[in-house]
Amino acid sequence: MKTLSLTLALCALALPAVAQDTTPAALIAGYEAAAGAKADPAAGRDLFLANHTGGKPDTPSCTTCHTNDPTKPGQARTGKAIDPLAPSATPARFTDSAKVEKWFGRNCDSVLGRACTDAEKANLLAWLSSL
Repeated sequence: MKTLSLTLALCALALPAVAQDTTPAALIAGYEAAAGAKADPAAGRDLFLANHTGGKPDTPSCTTCHTNDPTKPGQARTGKAIDPLAPSATPARFTDSAKVEKWFGRNCDSVLGRACTDAEKANLLAWLSSL
């Protein structure tokens, strides 16, 4: 029984290391390479703050859920709290590549009505990482 408990405890300790497989800087570099262009933090800020018409009417902007200040918590339409997007406020943010792609997929579709381009992802992450 002690061996099983020890094994489970060691597995539990290993889980966060598995989930954290990247960094914001590595993601930006990857998106820049895929886009063939250097990230533009100002374009990321503009994308985040702008109202868009292509997505769902109840989510015209990233700020709908994430507020105008990504260093502050947001709130989903369901009422669920959302940790700040800025890595300076939430250090684990953008450290799990699968989660990053999952949420870019959902949120870009909801706000823009389409997938974000690699350049848009690089720009947005560059801006959020600068805060």
